[in-house]
Amino acid sequence: MSYYRPAFRHPNLPANELGYTVEHYEGGLSTLCAGCGHDSITAAIVQACFEDNIEPSKVAKISGIGCSSKTPAYFLNSAHGFNSVHGRMPSVATGANLANRDLIYIGISGDGDTASIGMGQFVHCIRRNLNMVYIVMNNGCYGLTKGQDSATADQGSKSKAGSVNMFHAIDLASLAIELGATFVAQSFSGDKAQLVPLVKAAIKHNGFAFINVISPCVTFNNNVGSTKSYDYVRQHVEATSTIDFVPPAATITANYEQGSTKQLKMHDGTVIALHKLEQDWDPFDKLSAMTAMHKATIKGELLTGLLYMEEESSDLHSLLQTSTRPLNALSEAELCPGSKILEEINAGLR
Repeated sequence: MSYYRPAFRHPNLPANELGYTVEHYEGGLSTLCAGCGHDSITAAIVQACFEDNIEPSKVAKISGIGCSSKTPAYFLNSAHGFNSVHGRMPSVATGANLANRDLIYIGISGDGDTASIGMGQFVHCIRRNLNMVYIVMNNGCYGLTKGQDSATADQGSKSKAGSVNMFHAIDLASLAIELGATFVAQSFSGDKAQLVPLVKAAIKHNGFAFINVISPCVTFNNNVGSTKSYDYVRQHVEATSTIDFVPPAATITANYEQGSTKQLKMHDGTVIALHKLEQDWDPFDKLSAMTAMHKATIKGELLTGLLYMEEESSDLHSLLQTSTRPLNALSEAELCPGSKILEEINAGLR
């Protein structure tokens, strides 16, 4: 359930190149708990789309079930939307993407929706390199059913009720890299300065772009002993890099006193300026990225930033050599070539 925002806006709100103010990228008022990290992620998506001049009607937002899956109601009110059943968001996104490649697909999921019931669909969405942004709002618990541990809760972490989790956590970011995701990032809902450019870069990536965002549950998992609480994350976060996202034809003005900067040109001419911090890590080397992740886990740290990215990536449409036009733009003659063609296809399968 969502509520309408007040109609009044400041008359001097800045507009982007499309002539839209930020209100065009908002949705209904959030009904999540006050202080929920999910709302911060929603705000980052709104900011990224506003600053990158994305037409809201060119976006399809898709979700499953859970607190996180309610959030598409809170951003891009004019976008296409589909709220699927628990764990099935990837298959709905796949079907929609194959039918209309011209839209920008943003999938919103949670740690329960992806790491438990939806794990199989998550895996196959990665291996197909579906061209979409897949964001997991990860709080380590089932907020809608009163805070039970999810599959991403760290071993030894303590719930609000006082029970200690006995099981190893599923590390979604490491798993995504291992399975072949072509863009993998990790962030913290409280770090908007890092999250906004990551969302921008993910949207521009040609292929499956995964962002795992630690998003503390203020009601059920923000207690002492939880490794997904605000205090714990702030004390253990380690950034791999600082990132600037630069629109095409703009001048890169990022200057750093020390370290090295990698400028990565995306397929449409946009640029990510990636400044490496003091980490033994190469974001374009899968083995190096995996090693950095494992080292951080051993130290009890949360590694954030752009973890891994393939500089050259072919998405599902390229692999299947599908039509360059959306199915709804094809004529009846193109979609139904006639019985003779059907007979030739069937003969080839005998």
